[in-house]
Amino acid sequence: MSNRSSVPFRATLEVRDACLCLHLQRAARAAARRFDDALRPLGLTNGQFSLLMSLNRPDPPGIGDVADLLALDRTTLTANLKPLERRGLIEVAVDAKDRRGRRLVLTRRGAALLAAALPVWRRTHKALERSLAGGDPERLRAALVALTEPAG
Repeated sequence: MSNRSSVPFRATLEVRDACLCLHLQRAARAAARRFDDALRPLGLTNGQFSLLMSLNRPDPPGIGDVADLLALDRTTLTANLKPLERRGLIEVAVDAKDRRGRRLVLTRRGAALLAAALPVWRRTHKALERSLAGGDPERLRAALVALTEPAG
């Protein structure tokens, strides 16, 4: 079967070599794998670590606040909360000020796991920063944060 495309193959190579979105996705997946590997002995993924860390606040956050911070839609966040809730790491509580709302509470067990995971994250993060080309992680971090700002 022939692959007849009106897009020339050189365009495929151009996108492969130049596409910032593709390179960001690949880099994000590679970084996620590093953190997943490091956190695996604790029974956490990097996404679960980030979610638990997002709950480490003086007052339990609402679902919308956490979804915004993690750039997740509420449905995805809710699905990601379920395994942590089953493990007793978090609780979903009714908001005392608005009974329709829900607050996400980091349990003692969750806080203990987070405390054990933090040094692992720090070591992995430091190694990743050292491996960055140009040796300027602050500049890269600022550029990545800028990408999350609304276009305009």
